[in-house]
Amino acid sequence: MTTDLVLSIVMLAAILLLLGAYALWKRTGEAKQPALMVVLALVAIANVLIWTVPTSDGTAPVDRIEDAGPR
Repeated sequence: MTTDLVLSIVMLAAILLLLGAYALWKRTGEAKQPALMVVLALVAIANVLIWTVPTSDGTAPVDRIEDAGPR
């Protein structure tokens, strides 16, 4: 699995978590479990941003991993 594939799956999971949280909230009216789903989605999105946003030197952490190659 490449890093791009993993990051894409994480983003898809975050989107599905947000949609699922909204559907659960609308169906049951409960707030606790949908709120936890939203928090989990935000944590996943934050992790993807940490890996993909370039630092001050212009390289993203994910680029450094891919440049290293297999050992």
